Amino acid sequence: MPEQRLEEPGDAPGAPTDLVDLVVAAAAAVPQRAALVADGTTLTWAELDEEVGRVAHGLSSAGVVAGHRVALAMANRPEMVVGYFAVLRVQAVAVPLNPRATADELARMLADAGARMVLADTVSVAAVRAAVATLAAALEGEAGAGADEGDADASAPGAAGGGLPAELLARAVVPRVVTVGTTLQPGERSWDQLRADTTRDHPQLPDPEKLAVLLYTSGASGRPRAAMLSHRALLANIEQAGRVEPAMIRSDDVVLGALPLFHVYGLNAVLGAVLWHRATLVLVEAYEPESVLDLVAEQQVTVLPLAPAVIGHLLGRDRLAERLSSVRLVLSGSAPLDPEQVEEFVAITAIAVHQGYGLTEAAPIVTSTLCVPPGEDGEVGRPEPGSVGNALPGIEVRLVDDRGLAPEQGDPGEVSIRGANLFSGYWPQGVEGPDEDGWWTTGDVGFLAPDGQLFLVDRVKELVIVSGFNVYPSEVEDVVGEVPGVAEVAVIGVPDTDTGEAVVAYVVAPGQDADDVVAAVGAACSTRLARFKQPSRIEVVEELPHTVTGKVRKGSLRAAERRRNLELL
Repeated sequence: MPEQRLEEPGDAPGAPTDLVDLVVAAAAAVPQRAALVADGTTLTWAELDEEVGRVAHGLSSAGVVAGHRVALAMANRPEMVVGYFAVLRVQAVAVPLNPRATADELARMLADAGARMVLADTVSVAAVRAAVATLAAALEGEAGAGADEGDADASAPGAAGGGLPAELLARAVVPRVVTVGTTLQPGERSWDQLRADTTRDHPQLPDPEKLAVLLYTSGASGRPRAAMLSHRALLANIEQAGRVEPAMIRSDDVVLGALPLFHVYGLNAVLGAVLWHRATLVLVEAYEPESVLDLVAEQQVTVLPLAPAVIGHLLGRDRLAERLSSVRLVLSGSAPLDPEQVEEFVAITAIAVHQGYGLTEAAPIVTSTLCVPPGEDGEVGRPEPGSVGNALPGIEVRLVDDRGLAPEQGDPGEVSIRGANLFSGYWPQGVEGPDEDGWWTTGDVGFLAPDGQLFLVDRVKELVIVSGFNVYPSEVEDVVGEVPGVAEVAVIGVPDTDTGEAVVAYVVAPGQDADDVVAAVGAACSTRLARFKQPSRIEVVEELPHTVTGKVRKGSLRAAERRRNLELL
């Protein structure tokens, strides 16, 4: 009997209002189709739904209820997918975290989210344990300070909190730790212990505006903040992407899951799209070019969603076209593609490469080069060089100048977007979300062609994007500024052939040996910052350029970097 194949879920009676509705629908429609493939193990859609139900039962039995936040600090493995959907099934809020984040970073995010539980694997468990210990000590210290120092300024950053601001500690709890694939320590629970023997019903509140996910991003300013993504926003974006023609992902596709699931692109643009189309996702726990190429050939992968830098990593590999012979489409986002690398890749493989533009706050896809309108002769639309494409169906894009008005045609402006896929503001108050008319300004600067193609030219903010991940300079500057002997620091992003951009720190340390400063700064950053946030180069200088008001002129530093690159070339 042939396998039943349905159209998109949105075409079926009773459009979904909850992401978990899609898991149930896929299990009913295509129970025997492969949903996940990882390390030679395959879960069908029926088996995935069963696993989600068992873990949801376990979460509920452990006291997790609607609205509780549950952190997931795991690599791309089946438990990450099952755990994510199980958290949503009990109407809790999923908080995906980078499993390679440092203990300091994890402690801050766990405190900020008020996470009641954290799921950790072999990659993250050491840092998670250290973060939970830090948080426990901070809360104990705060309680003691509250009793002994009633007149202390509770609003002071880190007051009695081991470096964590009082505002975070006010909503923090000590989360329970659930581990996957590791030896238990006292007080912890294993994944197998969490997973119940049976499933049970979890009645869903049909409220698409309920909070589904907190995703940490640098946002508009300061340290990373959590974007509040509702079920409405997540469902809207995968439905918008599902309406793109030609299709990004189809029901018969086998999709590579190399983009990390703690990142919005891996979580919703890839996993969400696979769920929507009931396709198959091949998980990659740790990216390595040769093993990925072997996996693509072995599993006959048809769609490759990749970080921009990966194109360059693949060039020059043996038998590249042969090993990618099953692939029909490469999708890229989160940072611009190198046009020369794309041209070389297409010449070798004859595989179409399309890119898009998106943000965590947009869940995430805003534009795609697949959306470029057809030409006058009716041929498939061809994106102009440098274009990130046109807006997805259901999304509006406009530009505004510094007065809030539309610039002249061809002039740049700040990119503003509107659509059902937008977030609900930043956690916890929901601030800085879309305005009363539904528009949200992105902080990116670009210009629009007459046919609607978007070209990005700059960023209003000073965000650095390393391999598609956001790095906010002030976070790095805070760490470097605490190194003994450092008087001043400025962090900028510079072009990098492997990662798109790299972090460079300019440091002023009067009277200090430059080599000692570089070593001390590097050590501090490696301890307190995730690897992608660490400076790739540390420049010790006598002074930094300043404006008349005393602000560091980072534009001058970027110009110096451009001159340096030209000299190297």
